[in-house]
Amino acid sequence: MKFTQIFLYVLQFTLSFALVIAVLLHSAKGEGLAGIGGQAHIFGSQKGVEAGLNRITAIIAVLWFLVAGLLALLVRNS
Repeated sequence: MKFTQIFLYVLQFTLSFALVIAVLLHSAKGEGLAGIGGQAHIFGSQKGVEAGLNRITAIIAVLWFLVAGLLALLVRNS
């Protein structure tokens, strides 16, 4: 296996782990049972933090797809 492939595999694993963590850090959009009584928005949310987390998650996802495409090309040409 070439160094490039090993590096991309490690990068893919790291990006996969980071993407899972980033998705799990998002707050739940569903209000559950609190939405029935109108109590879901009592505490307000941090819109800036959520927007930043959305941006980070999107960047990690795009990088993940780019690395997956590069790995597919490298494996196909090997």
